[in-house]
Amino acid sequence: MAKVKEILIAPKANASIMSLSQAQLDAGKGIVGDRYYSAQGTFSEHLKDLPDVELTLIEQEQIQRFNDITSLDYSGQDFRRNIVTEGIKLNELVDKTFSIGDVSCRGIRLCEPCGHLAKQLGSEILDHMIHRGGLRAQILSDGQIQLGDALTLTF
Repeated sequence: MAKVKEILIAPKANASIMSLSQAQLDAGKGIVGDRYYSAQGTFSEHLKDLPDVELTLIEQEQIQRFNDITSLDYSGQDFRRNIVTEGIKLNELVDKTFSIGDVSCRGIRLCEPCGHLAKQLGSEILDHMIHRGGLRAQILSDGQIQLGDALTLTF
């Protein structure tokens, strides 16, 4: 079963990532308390008015693959995505509607690693995480999510 393994937010750009057991997702806005919800993220101005700023996801399996290849030990927090998933191929959700618990979302585009993240984690990110860095998604309905919630494709 595909599920939420971690929920992560940061109040401002470059602030420490905080782990949550549950979170409020607001359609058209993002995760309450996160830097992009309040337009305080590194790319807030660049992504302004785009729906893919609302939510980012990454697969635990891809984080583990990266660690295995590089002999590093990065966590979901290091990759600075909002939700770490387990048991789902996020690339397949581009242009698809899916749910996280009872919250409806739509996959917009891949969340490729960027120069900003490479400065924080090293250039290996760019070499090994292209097309594996996660998914940018739009939140379509308001609601609470929590750790362990199922991710399901709703077409």
